[in-house]
Amino acid sequence: VILGIGDDLFDIRWRHKVLIPAFSAIPMLIVYFVDFGVTQVVVPVPLQPYLGDVVDLGWLYYMYMAAVAIFCPNAINMLAGINGIEVAQSLVIAIQLLFNDAMYLAPMTPYPHPATDSHLLSIYFLLPFIGVSAALLCHNWYPSKVFVGDTYCYFAGMVFAVVGILGHFSKTLLLLFIPQIFNFLYSTPQLFKLIPCPRHRLPKFSASTGLLDASVTEWTSPPSPLINTALRLLHKLRLVRITQAENGRITESSNLTILNLWLVWVGPMREDQLAWHMVAVQTACGMLGLFVRHRLALLVFHHDNREFGFIA
Repeated sequence: VILGIGDDLFDIRWRHKVLIPAFSAIPMLIVYFVDFGVTQVVVPVPLQPYLGDVVDLGWLYYMYMAAVAIFCPNAINMLAGINGIEVAQSLVIAIQLLFNDAMYLAPMTPYPHPATDSHLLSIYFLLPFIGVSAALLCHNWYPSKVFVGDTYCYFAGMVFAVVGILGHFSKTLLLLFIPQIFNFLYSTPQLFKLIPCPRHRLPKFSASTGLLDASVTEWTSPPSPLINTALRLLHKLRLVRITQAENGRITESSNLTILNLWLVWVGPMREDQLAWHMVAVQTACGMLGLFVRHRLALLVFHHDNREFGFIA
């Protein structure tokens, strides 16, 4: 929350605010070390002849948890920019996490179960979060009367990181972040300055039509041959939209965010329609993630911990 307030007030640079959540995660990692201290992971069946049934990652596991704590707040913050999208995506993720937690409670899972207490802890965090977010969404949905800023984004992301880590289901958590992971990977060329990156990349509003369309970044100088080839290929694949001068030089390209990409695919639309589309994408990807976790995972693991009492 403090990071979000600081970012709203002082416009913290990306290279600084990416690492700040790691410091805020230190108390959580200390709690994990004192109360649990588990750093072993189950090895997929195809690799067990070479690595054994479990591998102790030691301090690398704490590095992984710190990375999750960094990623979750920033991932929610990156998929933002239209009324309601920050709260709506967080609400969908929270409800799907709550559904996953409920699968470990009686009568769906025999009690006592080793994972029950961990998922009860998650439920204790998620229920008030869902209630607050649902009330906030009523005022934040288009046309918004309340703007959440970065404060809510970092707060929501850290709630998910805490329940995922202390609840021992961080891998399941990441499966519910499929749109956010895609948005981050899709944005990396701009984040790493391979493509010009404006301060704000949210879709542009057309006053004449009342619709949103994909925003663009201007190329004041020609892109390098490699970037030029990549942009033209992505344009043919409809993964980016480019504008060319009469001589064929690229002058503009759409900003690399999932919101702009959706507008490239579907075309201009109202802000509330775009938000609903993203809610549908988030819901569908979350359902796919839960299916992968509890069904397809059985292709590389012997069993689901919900049925056999292993914590994962």
